[in-house]
Amino acid sequence: MGSRILILDCGSQFTQLIARRVREARVYSEIHPPTRSLEWIREWKPDGIVLSGGPSSVTDIDAPTIPRDVLDVAPVLGVCYGMQLIAHLEGGAVVGGGRREYGRAEIVIAENAGVFAGFDVAERTTVWMSHGDHVELVPPGYVVTARSGHNVVAGFRHASKPIHAVQFHSEVAHTVRGAEIVQNFLFEICGCTPDWTPGHFVDLEIAKIRALVGDRQVICGLSGGVDSSVAAALVHRAIGDQLTCIFVDTGLLRLHEREQVERTMRAHLGMKLITVRAEDRFLSALAGEGDPEKKRKIIGHTFIDVFEDASADAGEQATFLVQGTLYPDVIESVSAKGGPSATIKTHHNVGGLKPDMMFTLIEPLRELFKDEVRNVGRELGLPEEMVGRHPFPGPGLAIRVLGDVTPHALDILRRADAIYLDEIRSAGLYDDIWQAFAVFLPVRSVGVMGDSRTYEHVIALRAVTSTDGMTADWYAFPPEVLGRISNRIINEVDGVNRVVYDISSKPPATIEWE
Repeated sequence: MGSRILILDCGSQFTQLIARRVREARVYSEIHPPTRSLEWIREWKPDGIVLSGGPSSVTDIDAPTIPRDVLDVAPVLGVCYGMQLIAHLEGGAVVGGGRREYGRAEIVIAENAGVFAGFDVAERTTVWMSHGDHVELVPPGYVVTARSGHNVVAGFRHASKPIHAVQFHSEVAHTVRGAEIVQNFLFEICGCTPDWTPGHFVDLEIAKIRALVGDRQVICGLSGGVDSSVAAALVHRAIGDQLTCIFVDTGLLRLHEREQVERTMRAHLGMKLITVRAEDRFLSALAGEGDPEKKRKIIGHTFIDVFEDASADAGEQATFLVQGTLYPDVIESVSAKGGPSATIKTHHNVGGLKPDMMFTLIEPLRELFKDEVRNVGRELGLPEEMVGRHPFPGPGLAIRVLGDVTPHALDILRRADAIYLDEIRSAGLYDDIWQAFAVFLPVRSVGVMGDSRTYEHVIALRAVTSTDGMTADWYAFPPEVLGRISNRIINEVDGVNRVVYDISSKPPATIEWE
């Protein structure tokens, strides 16, 4: 591993953006809770440490904190709450009320050095503030590097140690020169090398996989989506025919998905591929269950059961299981007890696995965001039609049928979803959208067809734009495209008489409905 930055998450909604900004500068970063011990942090050997923002006051009894000695492990950048935490630990004064700042604000730069290298002294620049408390008095040995309205401290640094802090969020796009501030910290203060590239990642992972696996057998749960396909290609590059891919037809796939996966994976990757028809097994396990968390766990457990049986039937005696888990999956599945951030939802391949399963996991993409996975896929030579495919959740259509998952609901949803994607492609919009899918709602509505009253199902459409899936905006379709989609679904899918479009962003909504 080359240069790397440790981000200690104090609970900010923007913590993932810090990781994104660091990685965009081609430096590796990881997010961990501030409860990590001093010994763990030293052993991780970061080139720099970022203390994120957060909703707490540093004087609260249960406020996130760190051992004081963490500030001496590596160069440190405190952001918002992270700045106040440094001030608190070092003997400064942090107070609440009176000087709150939210949204866009102007700061005045006091020096053109450190994180403000390249700025002009007395320069005014726009930043994004989000704080109620403020630093009233900087700690002994620290100097002010920027101020905002009402003479509030907007930045400080230690006079001789590589400890820097800003009161605003340098990681958000609204901070006009935020990327420069982050890069100054990475390269001028931490001395990082921009070596986090797809090629470098592939080389590192291949070496790790070979060392871990040796001459043993590995199976991969292949869905045909981007994540599992790239994970399979990477492991296959490392160990060749020691890998057997098992594609499970869960009965929760999109229209003609099994045939497409079998054709594409064998033709492009040349892997050993076993197809398991397990529709009845999954639908029986899900019967009568409408709770989304329980559905995810049921699917995760059933996947493992199927893999174990299929591996035994194939005579492979596999020891390892490859999964396409991504970093957002891990972040969203973290318990609140593991850090300040709350669990958003359990991902079936993170929190839904059986604790007594017979396999050791290999998750080569676990530390990557979605756009990084696509770039790794291109580095491995996967075709663009595979790499550029919209994300598809591991639990499949089970979390797009709200409530009880039945064959009837799945059939309606498959046909509606196929029409939706077909019209998006016909309009030339597929590549402009991060993810688009239909949702079967557990409600009926009154309609009129052929002069008769109907009481039939409702389909919701969802389409979002995003970079990494951590945040997303709803996609503004041309009205005529939505009109064609709605008209085709209602006329071609029996049992549907109403189509609605979801215009929620993430946050506050998630991308998937369950």
